[in-house]
Amino acid sequence: MKYLESVYQTKRRRTREVMVGPVGVGGDNPIRIQSMTNSNTRDVDATVDQIIRLADSGCEIARVTVQGKKEAEACEGIKSALIQKGYTIPVVADIHFYPPAAMLVAEFVDKVRVNSGNFVDRRATFKTIDYDDKTYAAELYKIRDTFGPLVEKCKKLKRAMRIGTNYGSLSDRIMNRYGDSPLGMVESALEFARVCREYNYHDFMFSMKASNPLLMIQSYRLLVAEMMKLGWDYPLHLGVTEAGNGEDGRVKSAIGTGSLLLEGIGDTIRVSLTEDPWLEIDPCKRLIDFSNSYQGKGTIPFIETKRDIREIKRRYTRHVAPLHRDGSVILWGEKDDQFNVDAFFNGEGIFYEDEMLPVVSVDDLDREKAVVYIKDGDPTVWSKLLEKSVEFIMLEFTESVIHQGRYFFEWIQEAKLDLPVILVGNYSLSEEDTVIHASAEIGALLADGLGEGVLLKTKLSPEKAASLSFNILQGCRMRATKTEFIACPSCGRTLFDLQAVTQKIRAQTAHLPGVKIAIMGCIVNGPGEMADADFGYVGSGREKIDLYVGKMCVKRGIHYTEAVHQLIQLIKDHDRWVEPKIEELIPIGTES
Repeated sequence: MKYLESVYQTKRRRTREVMVGPVGVGGDNPIRIQSMTNSNTRDVDATVDQIIRLADSGCEIARVTVQGKKEAEACEGIKSALIQKGYTIPVVADIHFYPPAAMLVAEFVDKVRVNSGNFVDRRATFKTIDYDDKTYAAELYKIRDTFGPLVEKCKKLKRAMRIGTNYGSLSDRIMNRYGDSPLGMVESALEFARVCREYNYHDFMFSMKASNPLLMIQSYRLLVAEMMKLGWDYPLHLGVTEAGNGEDGRVKSAIGTGSLLLEGIGDTIRVSLTEDPWLEIDPCKRLIDFSNSYQGKGTIPFIETKRDIREIKRRYTRHVAPLHRDGSVILWGEKDDQFNVDAFFNGEGIFYEDEMLPVVSVDDLDREKAVVYIKDGDPTVWSKLLEKSVEFIMLEFTESVIHQGRYFFEWIQEAKLDLPVILVGNYSLSEEDTVIHASAEIGALLADGLGEGVLLKTKLSPEKAASLSFNILQGCRMRATKTEFIACPSCGRTLFDLQAVTQKIRAQTAHLPGVKIAIMGCIVNGPGEMADADFGYVGSGREKIDLYVGKMCVKRGIHYTEAVHQLIQLIKDHDRWVEPKIEELIPIGTES
């Protein structure tokens, strides 16, 4: 659209190149694909086999968990075995809580990931603690004393580093001064980055991960804005953590990671799924291919819009039947009562209950009660809305949906029109690409508070189109129509079959709209990432589970064979349980 192309041009945010072994991240390099093994790192053969399978699937950087010195020592054998088999894929050590393991493993791996929330600080207590300036400064000196030696070693050995901030593991110090918030995440990362810069060490990158895509998006944007002020150019690793599995996991990942990629932010990505690690690679490839297709199109990067980067608010709109206050799903096709959606659109009218609203273009709008359909166009066309009586708008853009959409919403807000807008996505693609493209584009606008509903024109069956539409709304924290699962992807710290347990819990609890259940393999991010969950199922030892209500652990050390039953009883005890209908039950081993 020329009126945009003349002003803006899509450009990926320019970053410095950081070498991770033989693989360059940032600079002129393509967006790199990462994943993580879920084998026991001490089992060298099993871990090597997983990394080889990842590499053969297209993974470019592989991460392994390193809890202690034995896992660190195993990494020497892992790297040696990979080289002997002809694989040069870089290996990253994932460190939490134990700096000595980081110091040791830096000798063997290509990159060390440290969690800025727990590398120096003990596990957060989530209590209110008064840190005066002197106490706070002392805490910062402790970071330098503990983290500094690792920085020196990585600099000497030419190892890369990721300062990986997780919403679920912020320190008490950060949460008490900056809040359990995106701003807190950014400051947590900057604390460690300043130490790196003190040592003139620059081979590092950042990540700002959260299970909530909206928190994740906002955190990365705040970090980019801060780096722009500081003149920094470090690469970014993107990911929504604990996204879950199946369509749910792919939708949440595409909303978070996809929206940032489409505005030029991100140098390497992971799609964290509660599935076998190599199954993460395909959605990564689809996200990268889609973001590459945006290059050179008209765009308004979010940080150049007039919106407040610190807080996303939904705009006020009037309420119109048949729209739902929390977000509407309109299904393409003739009215069919077997589908529990808000309305249907057959190309001529909106059908709901026993009523029909005509749908017309702006030029044909001469009735008192009608819906206007806008396809592309520009402000000279849109301005006709000011002269007409409109129920709501159906908005379809044929290219650069996220950026053209932002332009439209800036216009409609300046025009002070409180008309609801249904975002129309037209995707004549495979099912896999439709999920990724629709979630990234439509989801990105909804996550920014832009739009009041979804209509998808796709090759999908009506059932799948409705499911995807509701998943996008729920992923954007708008309308909850089913249980939300915050499920981690598993790693070498997990001491039970996380995939099987997740399927079992989903099968028995997926019919509870508005209830959020966290299923976590270990306690690294467990209590923190569950801050937004109602109930938590967290691995605490070999085959042992702790159960949570919010952030509070209410049952400890339950054997995992009994834990699902006790989780359900916990939900019942808190009056959040309803008996499922037969059609709501999910057979174990199937996707929802």
